Amino acid sequence: MATDFIVFIHGVNNRKYDDFTAQAQKMFDVITKEVGSSPSRELKPIFLFWGNIAEKSIIDLSNGLQGSDDNGKTAKDPGDFATWKKFWFPELRKNAILNFVGDAALYLSRGVSVDIINQLTDQALCQLKIDLQQMQSKSPVNGDQDRLHLVTHSWGTVILFDIMFADRWEDQDLGPDILKAVENLRSCFFGIGKELDKSEGAAIDIKNVGIPIASLHTMGSPIALFNLINSGNGKNFNLTPKLKEFLESSSKLMGTPLPWQNYAHPGDPIAYPITGAMKLSLKNAIQFVSLKDIVTNPGWLEQAVNQVPFFPVSLLNGGGAHGSYWTDATVAKNIAKVIKSTFPQP
Repeated sequence: MATDFIVFIHGVNNRKYDDFTAQAQKMFDVITKEVGSSPSRELKPIFLFWGNIAEKSIIDLSNGLQGSDDNGKTAKDPGDFATWKKFWFPELRKNAILNFVGDAALYLSRGVSVDIINQLTDQALCQLKIDLQQMQSKSPVNGDQDRLHLVTHSWGTVILFDIMFADRWEDQDLGPDILKAVENLRSCFFGIGKELDKSEGAAIDIKNVGIPIASLHTMGSPIALFNLINSGNGKNFNLTPKLKEFLESSSKLMGTPLPWQNYAHPGDPIAYPITGAMKLSLKNAIQFVSLKDIVTNPGWLEQAVNQVPFFPVSLLNGGGAHGSYWTDATVAKNIAKVIKSTFPQP
């Protein structure tokens, strides 16, 4: 029986593996129930976790910020100095803004991002049970075999897309170990991977192997903001060229544009619509993807809060909105509907 793997990757401020997997498992259970049984396909969850890598650095920074006086001196006891207490919205700063900006800034540093890549690669290969040498010796896959469905949240979308598509991970100055880890992870996905030829030092194209991605679901994602990098002729973080290649390869293999659903809560300050932004980036390659922005419905209390004509009051609700996708039954049901629609017809 063929398998549809649902790959979950979390966003900012997720520090415990067990909490993340329990949260994703609940969403998976709803998806499984909605998809129903199939005589030819089964669903399996894959959990990609990276939040522990940045934890210590962010805790140290948080303690330092709360323990600074007006002259920049650091207290042994953070409660000794009151400068931090003078700032408005201390909990929002500490729990939402610092964690998001901290995770983002740390990932952009090469040392932390390398550790994240190594951890995600090990998790993907282990859970997908992929033997790279055996996979690379096979003939090209077809759309009736195993497939992947990506469910990405927040900064996790940026991290996964960066590893899959950014040119910066092909810089030979990185060294052979990290280059190999990146290519191993890319080789899991049809249309992306390359294998390094150790004897010649060149890259051999193996884009015709790997598990096809049958659908993509982004939740509370800031991925649209990466168009700002493209507008400045950026290269290191430019995802567009390889994303175009991947979408074209995927579309040809599956015989249909890749379904991409983007879920955005109206009160989530990190979420952005992607349809218009991706049209700017992809240009003619937009034909290879079926994009749809879905604005999720806030509860009555959230709607009431957001009607208050005082912007910071609405912003205070942003943290709850940003994490709401995991428990929103409508999001899970929409994901299930798309997954079921991709099943090969008998």
